[in-house]
Amino acid sequence: MRTIRIIPCLDVDKGRVVKGINFVDLRDAGDPVELASAYNDQGADEIVFLDITASSDSRETLHEVVRRTAEEIFIPFTVGGGIRSVEDARQILRLGADKISLNTAAVIRPDLISDIAKEFGSQCVVVAIDSRRSDKTPCGFEVFTHGGREATGLCLLEWVRQAVGEGAGEILLTSMDRDGTKNGFDIEMLKAVSQEVSVPLIASGGAGNSKDMVDGALLGKADALLAASIFHFGELTISEVKKELLKAGLTARGA
Repeated sequence: MRTIRIIPCLDVDKGRVVKGINFVDLRDAGDPVELASAYNDQGADEIVFLDITASSDSRETLHEVVRRTAEEIFIPFTVGGGIRSVEDARQILRLGADKISLNTAAVIRPDLISDIAKEFGSQCVVVAIDSRRSDKTPCGFEVFTHGGREATGLCLLEWVRQAVGEGAGEILLTSMDRDGTKNGFDIEMLKAVSQEVSVPLIASGGAGNSKDMVDGALLGKADALLAASIFHFGELTISEVKKELLKAGLTARGA
């Protein structure tokens, strides 16, 4: 039986955690170090830290915030945003991250995935994908980069296959259409991707309640469930989600 991971996501802009709807209208959600520490204590299985404007602003990840966050938590810690080279990845790992998340840089230069995987191992490489429904691609889903600002014309399923072929150890899939809406994960998108690759799939974008989380695992076949606003603003706790997963016949750590 699969053990489903629950992952709070810290979308960081200018050193603060923010959350919006469909990647816009961002509002402040707190200090990343304080939030990460609280989620660690509440039983989160992992933390994902995404510097959401590093690529669009053409700058490096917020190293000091990453270091301070890593010092506060004792669970796997994934960091993404502004990582464009093996050396960038090395710096982030030295600061205390356990995994590297690649998005825009991987689309621009897919061999960056394999370069980092060869240096540190595939288990260390998460390829994050922002996608939305589109009639411009054969699979009906298009990949976007630069924090959702730029359309690529890439078919989601083709990019997933390529990313895994290059050495991605996990896929973090965000539905831009569902992001922040609390209308539930895009189950069709998740199922399509889960059928293409065998690496772990992290569902992101749209969770509004415990049922949505259960559906993401049962119907969407996701191995991990990522959420932001419902945790940040106290609408749902990690333990509540794990209890619902257990009721649905799924396994969750510490449930």
